[in-house]
Amino acid sequence: MTQSNRDLRDDIRDFWSDRAATFDDDPGHRIHDGADLAAWQRLFRRHLGDPEGRALLDLASGTGEIARLCQSLGFAVTGLDWSEPMLDRARAKLPGVTFVQADAERTTLPSASMDVIVTRHLVWTLVDPVAAFAEWFRVLRPGGTLLVVDGDFVSRSLLGRIVQFMSPPAPQTKIAARHKDILSRVHFSAGARADHVAALLHTAGFDRIDIDTDLAPIHRAQRAQLGWRKSLLRRSEHRYAISATKPLEN
Repeated sequence: MTQSNRDLRDDIRDFWSDRAATFDDDPGHRIHDGADLAAWQRLFRRHLGDPEGRALLDLASGTGEIARLCQSLGFAVTGLDWSEPMLDRARAKLPGVTFVQADAERTTLPSASMDVIVTRHLVWTLVDPVAAFAEWFRVLRPGGTLLVVDGDFVSRSLLGRIVQFMSPPAPQTKIAARHKDILSRVHFSAGARADHVAALLHTAGFDRIDIDTDLAPIHRAQRAQLGWRKSLLRRSEHRYAISATKPLEN
């Protein structure tokens, strides 16, 4: 029998690597100029305040869409991703941004080296969120801010169930099967609820934790690219932004 040293993190990295070529084509992944970008900018300004050239780390930066957003706001951006194909596209898109290859749960970055850390749709994939949040706490400078944008993509509200019932069944592709397999093995396999995430952030040492569920402006701006069914489904999901602060040293 052949032994393998592969683990879940390898499967996650390879899954997103295989998605890289078409990732920006999927509705909701790319941030389009105009109303979409403006809505995202308002959300980030609300939680992060004035950029003032602060050092910002975009974790699981993918093809660089959140890095592009943060650069447009005036942050000094570093992107980090474990998938080289994703990084290839991000570097081509944003030649002025530094991108590094590393696991978001084990960044290898110096302690207290970033003023801001942001993530979009990373937390639901974490294998060990306790270790990940401790790592992000370490990398942030005292007084620094973490902003998590994520959601529970497993549980369905009544509206979500109705929309799914009205929608044609999704094709059972190999990509869909891999996604389902990975989701079944991550920490938040039952869904990443905001209160659970916030509690783990508190345990990691963060304070001033703010759960923001007002993402409606972003959903409205994305309506045209999503179509009415997916737009309704997205609005029915438990999506949120959580900001948290690393306390100042005493």
